[in-house]
Amino acid sequence: MQAFRHDAWSLSSDQVGVVLADPTLLPALAEPPPANVGQAADRIALLILGSRLEPLHAFWSARVSFALPEASPGTHVRRAVESLHRLLEDRARGARDRRELLTRQGEIRALIDVGVALAAETDLGRLLETILTRARTLTSADAGSLYLVEAGETGPTLRFARAENDSVRFDFAATVLPLDPSSIAGFVAERGEVVNLPDVRELPPEVPYRFDPGFDERYGYRTRSVLAVPMITPDGRTIGVLQLINRKRRVIPDGAITAFIRTEIVPFDAGNADIARSLAAQAAVAVENRRLTESIRTLLEGFVEASVTAIEQRDPATSGHSHRVARLTCALAEAAGRAETGAYASWRPAPAEMRELRYAAVLHDFGKVGVREEVLVKARKLSPAAFAVLRVRFDQAALAAAAEIWEEAARGRLPAAQAPAAITTRRRALEKAWEIVERSNAPTVLEKDVREELEALGGMTFPMHGEAMPLLEASELASLAIPRGSLSPAERTEIESHVTQTHRFLAKIPWTRDLARVPEWAHAHHEKLDGSGYPRRLVAEAIPPQVRMLTICDIFDALAARDRPYKRAVEPERALDILAAEAARGTLDAELLRIFVEAGVYRVIDDPGSS
Repeated sequence: MQAFRHDAWSLSSDQVGVVLADPTLLPALAEPPPANVGQAADRIALLILGSRLEPLHAFWSARVSFALPEASPGTHVRRAVESLHRLLEDRARGARDRRELLTRQGEIRALIDVGVALAAETDLGRLLETILTRARTLTSADAGSLYLVEAGETGPTLRFARAENDSVRFDFAATVLPLDPSSIAGFVAERGEVVNLPDVRELPPEVPYRFDPGFDERYGYRTRSVLAVPMITPDGRTIGVLQLINRKRRVIPDGAITAFIRTEIVPFDAGNADIARSLAAQAAVAVENRRLTESIRTLLEGFVEASVTAIEQRDPATSGHSHRVARLTCALAEAAGRAETGAYASWRPAPAEMRELRYAAVLHDFGKVGVREEVLVKARKLSPAAFAVLRVRFDQAALAAAAEIWEEAARGRLPAAQAPAAITTRRRALEKAWEIVERSNAPTVLEKDVREELEALGGMTFPMHGEAMPLLEASELASLAIPRGSLSPAERTEIESHVTQTHRFLAKIPWTRDLARVPEWAHAHHEKLDGSGYPRRLVAEAIPPQVRMLTICDIFDALAARDRPYKRAVEPERALDILAAEAARGTLDAELLRIFVEAGVYRVIDDPGSS
């Protein structure tokens, strides 16, 4: 028999025991058990000789308890002890299995949660933080670091992208390491193998890597156990390394010694390695997806820049206009998003929406690539070629007039002495007519007196091969009679078609869901709130705030730009007055224009004529 003692209950997690007691120990057994006994509840049995168990149920019912007659033969006691021992072993094994199952279920749930979190995260920096933090939590690691394989000038490199440490505070600095087996991370990245080291200060002599104690020496840390796993994509490429440092295990002490829980550093076990590999595989997919997203975004940015370049090559006079309008529009959207009063007090654009608006603004004139160049860059009412032909015709008319006068003098119909004066008079009349042509050719508002003089030119002729030829063709006269600007009604219609062309071109691009409204917003940038815009004559209810912002900024830059050969630039203050007049007529959003002015958005472009 074994007398009952306090330390008889101190069993390790893989031990079971049977305590023999005689009736003299009943008073002690009837007392509440020590606190640490509760940890051994399923691993201890009481075998009490010559006694009943009822008084002990209050405290010992959680354990297997038996009573034998006090005078039981030794063989009976031995069999009872053996039976109890086997029963306890079965119970202990079942308890261990249940705990192991619960642990694995918790790990699986945690990995699922991590997978969901990684799939939802779009920011690469936060994604790396999530990967490292969750990995440390799942493996009880005190610290960790994350490396990414990147292209370098001379080959692939390993960028030290993230680090965390619960024990010391440190200043993180991203560094680049050579991708070779001289370091633990480099070895794992190059070989694609897992490295699990109980103590990095005791490396096997045959391994090619060494531990760099620089961090430990600088911050007074002690790196001991290290688990490094490769981040491998489904196609077998290693894109990074997840390194976990110093696995922590809590130790519950004997209550008689201290009340504090100790933490000790232990090696990472096979279960930790499995979890880390699983997480690293998920992380590799998540990082690769983010990189793919970034490459698509970079590709799209390149396409947008190429598109703007194509527009500006077609119309060099408006070079820089698209980017200026985009900057103004985004600045106006940000200012409206800060409004605390008015119609836009509750309007708060998301970052993705701002990106969508920027693309719509920078591509709003993309359809100009489909407009004829002679119309797109037309700076005067007559094209340079038509103007040159007309100049030659006037010169020819002057020569024809002089020839006709001299012929009249030769035939005696006109005194020869009067011929020079007659030629001068005819030449001056043509020069005055040419001055009218030049004034009419400018893309300004055609004054009434100039219009009347121009109409009079329609009846002027000059001799050619014995016939009277009109000095101005009907088409030339119609062009010079354009009342405002440089475009004829047909040409203006062609220019206005650029918004339809913009929508047609942009709609062919398979935009992602967060950019799906780019074609629609760009299509509507010439619409007005009162329905006087084009091409669809939309009214206020059908024009979203983003398009209203784009319209205001497009008009402002067109007015204030100094790069338009067909018009004079107006000062910003005058441009704002013109916009205010439009808003008063109900064509522009007055509240947005107020924000545009009060927030000083128009100052975002110091020189509207610069790119």
